[in-house]
Amino acid sequence: MEPHATAEHLPFLLDRAIAARTPFFDERHQAAFRLFNGFAEGCPTLVIDLYAATAVLYNHAKPPELGLPQVAVAQALLQQRFPWIHTIILKTRHTTSMPEQQGVLLAGDAPDRSVREHGIRYAVDLTMNRDASLYLDTRNLRRWAMEHLGGKTALNTFAYTGSLGVAAMAGGAARVVQLDLNRRFLNVAKTSYTLNGFPINKADFQTGDFWPAINRMKWGGERFDCVFVDPPIFAATAGGVVDLARNYTKVINKVRPLINDGGTLVAINNALFLSGRDYMAMLEAICADGYVRIGELIPVPDDCTGGPDASSAGQITDPAPFNHSTKIAVLHIRRKSDSQNS
Repeated sequence: MEPHATAEHLPFLLDRAIAARTPFFDERHQAAFRLFNGFAEGCPTLVIDLYAATAVLYNHAKPPELGLPQVAVAQALLQQRFPWIHTIILKTRHTTSMPEQQGVLLAGDAPDRSVREHGIRYAVDLTMNRDASLYLDTRNLRRWAMEHLGGKTALNTFAYTGSLGVAAMAGGAARVVQLDLNRRFLNVAKTSYTLNGFPINKADFQTGDFWPAINRMKWGGERFDCVFVDPPIFAATAGGVVDLARNYTKVINKVRPLINDGGTLVAINNALFLSGRDYMAMLEAICADGYVRIGELIPVPDDCTGGPDASSAGQITDPAPFNHSTKIAVLHIRRKSDSQNS
């Protein structure tokens, strides 16, 4: 398949992608999934996500004008095939315009405000920032949290809109602390709690920089059964620097003292330039002290990868043994003594 599909060829690619995702559609149109991953399915300038009855189109063309014919074809096809889609949003990646990055309306005027996944409702704010406020590639991890954290405590660092913590609450977690630098993101998490009838303890929604916040928790003697670590690819604050390709080990080791003996650390790394092999080598080096063991690797769902027959032409690096550049590993932690953790 040619790496840059023409507008004339795009309907064929979209029809094929839609047919492959038939199981994801629900009668009430409340689901959220990736309808088309152009990077793996023949048109790397275009990605289409569905959030309930709202379609979100991402134009990855550089310059953006080159992707507009594909956007127009996709919009027309969606409106023809799915008359129940009431709103279409376009997010433009390679632009200096913040409103265009966050999303402009191509059709409709009322984007959906929530979706349903695994029986749980998640609040979404589809034009709040460049992303759509709910990461579809971590859907399997949310199910894992529901299935494994009943009665346990969890810390969700770099929480964004808190979906991993919401999933933990849905699974019966005893306590979940959501930590993020942006209060607006955590407000979306609170809305998800409200949608599901979960109690909101304001002290468990903490706005602040990861580095000093983890220090405070450590000094305060806090412990958790599970810690999620899902940082941005790169972020620099007064407290420290996060660089998933160069210093992710530092981030992981930073939270290890907060984990109870026998607990888990879920390490997510979505750095495109970090291969799966190099990430595994990084994790294996962390395990060398005997206190960390790699458990399961959680795959990204097929709708996000493009499926088992998807092209690897658009991949910058080989993600194997993971199936996507979003690389998710569950690490099992043995606790060192307090003197060793200091």
